[in-house]
Amino acid sequence: MAKVPRSDGLQGASTGPAGVPLQGRGNNRGRAMTFQVWGRRREASHDLAWVPDAEGGRGTAMRRRTPATKDPTAVERANLLNMAKLSIKGLIESALSFGRTLDSDYPPLQQFFVVMEHCLKHGLKVRKSFLSYNKTIWGPLELVEKLYPEAEEIGASVRDLPGLKTPLGRARAWLRLALMQKKMADYLRCLIIQRDLLSEFYEYHALMMEEEGAVIVGLLVGLNVIDANLCVKGEDLDSQVGVIDFSMYLKNEEDIGNKERNVQIAAILDQKNYVEELNRQLNSTVSSLHSRVDSLEKSNTKLIEELAIAKNNIIKLQEENHQLRSENKLILMKTQQHLEVTKVDVETELQTYKHSRQGLDEMYNEARRQLRDESQLRQDVENELAVQVSMKHEIELAMKLLEKDIHEKQDTLIGLRQQLEEVKAINIETYQKLQGSEDGLKEKNEIIARLEEKTSKITAAMRQLEQSDNDLLTQTRTIAMSLVKCASSDAQDQYKLVKDISF
Repeated sequence: MAKVPRSDGLQGASTGPAGVPLQGRGNNRGRAMTFQVWGRRREASHDLAWVPDAEGGRGTAMRRRTPATKDPTAVERANLLNMAKLSIKGLIESALSFGRTLDSDYPPLQQFFVVMEHCLKHGLKVRKSFLSYNKTIWGPLELVEKLYPEAEEIGASVRDLPGLKTPLGRARAWLRLALMQKKMADYLRCLIIQRDLLSEFYEYHALMMEEEGAVIVGLLVGLNVIDANLCVKGEDLDSQVGVIDFSMYLKNEEDIGNKERNVQIAAILDQKNYVEELNRQLNSTVSSLHSRVDSLEKSNTKLIEELAIAKNNIIKLQEENHQLRSENKLILMKTQQHLEVTKVDVETELQTYKHSRQGLDEMYNEARRQLRDESQLRQDVENELAVQVSMKHEIELAMKLLEKDIHEKQDTLIGLRQQLEEVKAINIETYQKLQGSEDGLKEKNEIIARLEEKTSKITAAMRQLEQSDNDLLTQTRTIAMSLVKCASSDAQDQYKLVKDISF
């Protein structure tokens, strides 16, 4: 262990049972260590351990005989909890005094991420692989996606970052994105509730498994007032060394006084800048008001000139109005005289119109009676014509039925002819067979005779059918011609009658 000067707090690196790493060249691989100040006499059997308090001071010095009186893991958890309180409080106060969005180079923000990394690493189980031992916080953080569906987006964004090669780098990027989203407390709260799932990654005495983890999650809610804009894509998160800088939290009274004076000076400078900016704005408003007054004066002079011109125009218009009124009176007298003359003329014309209208009414009634008679005659003729047209349609339908019957009979004739040809073919075959067979000659002769009788009957029937078809065709033609002639003669007579009536 390295010696620590007693004047300015702890500046070196030391290793203790509490498990908080100190800034320096010592071991900073995630194991926590406590402050220890050793006396000049090495033969002393006790030591002093400085534990920082929540206000950012040096805290209180505790004298311990042996570390066996307390559980080392409980001391580690307490130290990490105090460091988390200090880092969160310092980050919030500095961010509010800073007054704008924080970036990646802001030292309190960097120390906050380092403290959170140590808190998440506390009590983490070591997973053995083929090549080495793996001890990373990416596993439990990756579990948040299953417990909190809104965290799927941040997990996908971390996995899509091209520059990250190690799980630790992904975990650091995840913490930065969660802070920018202002949901780090929500994500970790879902994680610490599931103790059975966390037991796969942490030991039973880990900080995330105990009450200290819930306290830290409650403290993280205060970070929602901070606006951070962190560039995760171009930052090398894989090779960063997470070391806590205790000099930011352990300060003497002179530093506190200097800090207060710097705060007062910054406030005075801010007030000065505000007054200067306000003065500049007032000067600009005064100049704009001067220019506006000049423009209003110019517009006022123009309005006065326009008012004088408008008064002159009103006088001229009044004179014109008097002239127009006198002319209007003259025109009114002339129109009244003209109306009287026209009234007398209209009365005489009205009397002549009444006399002529009586004769026109009589002529109109006579013409209307003749039109009624002619329309009645025309309606009768149209009815007779419709009857003739319907008769003509019926005749055409009968002709179509007869033609259809004739076609059917022709089809039967064609079928009978085919049967005759088949009979002839059978006859020829039988005749040939009769020549080849002497034993069945008599039977075949009888068959031939029967077939010949059938053929004669079929031919006679065919002739009769042809004759009947011819007779039907001639009858239908004569009937159709007679009906057509009758319809044409009736139509001509009706046409003549209509023509005579119209004349």
